Amino acid sequence: MKQRRVVITGLGVVSPLGNSVAENWQAALAGKSGIGPVTRFDSALFSARIAGEVRNFDILKYIDVKE
Repeated sequence: MKQRRVVITGLGVVSPLGNSVAENWQAALAGKSGIGPVTRFDSALFSARIAGEVRNFDILKYIDVKE
C-alpha cells in the first residue's frame, strides 16, 4: 500500500464558541458552551428553541459582496 502524506498549512474555525482559532480555544479551555436561545429569528413555532449560533461573524471580511 502506497503511503500518502498530508500537509497542514494552517487552521481556521468559525463556530458558536468564536470566530477564530484563538477565540475557540480560549472558550473551550474555559468550559464555555456555544449553545443558547435562538436569536436570529422567532423560534416560537419550532419545538427546539436553542441552537449553536455563530455570532459576530462578518462574511464580507473574507468574501466580496459580488461572490
